[in-house]
Amino acid sequence: MTITPEREAELLSKVPAGLLIDGVWRDASDGGTFDVQDPATGKVIATLASATSEDALAALDAAAGVQASWALSAPRVRAEILRRAFELVTARAEDFALLMTLEMGKPLAEARGEVAYGAEFLRWFSEEAVRDYGRYLTTPEGKNKILVQRKPVGPCLLITPWNFPLAMATRKVGPAVAAGCTMVLKPAKLTPLTSQLFAATMLEAGLPAGVLNVVSSNSASAISGPLMQDARLRKVSFTGSTPVGKRLMKDAADNVLRTSMELGGNAPFLVFEDADLDAAVAGAMAAKMRNMGEACTAANRFLVQESVAGEFTAKFAAAMAALKPGRGTEAGTTVGPLIDSGARDEVHALVSAAV
Repeated sequence: MTITPEREAELLSKVPAGLLIDGVWRDASDGGTFDVQDPATGKVIATLASATSEDALAALDAAAGVQASWALSAPRVRAEILRRAFELVTARAEDFALLMTLEMGKPLAEARGEVAYGAEFLRWFSEEAVRDYGRYLTTPEGKNKILVQRKPVGPCLLITPWNFPLAMATRKVGPAVAAGCTMVLKPAKLTPLTSQLFAATMLEAGLPAGVLNVVSSNSASAISGPLMQDARLRKVSFTGSTPVGKRLMKDAADNVLRTSMELGGNAPFLVFEDADLDAAVAGAMAAKMRNMGEACTAANRFLVQESVAGEFTAKFAAAMAALKPGRGTEAGTTVGPLIDSGARDEVHALVSAAV
């Protein structure tokens, strides 16, 4: 299917440009904005309101204001909202896929795969919401009973990365909705458009005002700083770099926040001399080039036994050479652009050091 400029413009016009606070899309408190670029062309494709610390606290005000009533909502009600959201995202798969390609650069085939992957979190947690049974048991000495009941932890700060704009939002929002928690969602500034459209879809699915608030911003610290210091916030979920995760965990200690951290790591790919080298190359390509290599699970280094290093390297290089770079919307593209010039400079430095 050919993606025309008109199709792109029509989709971008559907994306809300404001901050979502207490069910209303609104401008930033200081009127500030920031641009979102197509990484393939450098062209500005959208301009969004840039949330300030004041806006972040307003979002927490909204989340805290409805937390008690939302926590008392029936699990079946929350389940049905998530199910409707799953069906809406699935029905609009092409819109979400194209939007991710426009703002993040991944080929449409990869983006379509992420829609299926991301939507599944909504379906999964729609089914888990009604199965929060708790426990009832006898104490070890047999004289008393223990009743275990799970309750919503409270307002949550959800910080998502730029490389999986839909799946990381649904993966955090889905369980929070199922558990009866309210949320302040901070998307990555490089790829906020998918979260904006997803939030609008959640409202359409019936999520009450104030349960999900979205504060896209050019400054991550302007959002996380004041929220982490506010005692009303009870949990932070972050996917991103290890250094930033460490700082958030330190900040979380002051108010004893619950934390969920998905941080960077080191993933070696090992090839021994008895390996099937064709299978090893296929595995290496999958391990390295999923999402164009822009994934925390991507292989960071290859350790190959010396006796097969030459053959493996030749086959691996040939497989890499067969990839087709280009804009993610172009037919046949298998590798889109790096997310920005900073990423390009980092990759160039790695290659230069290796040479």
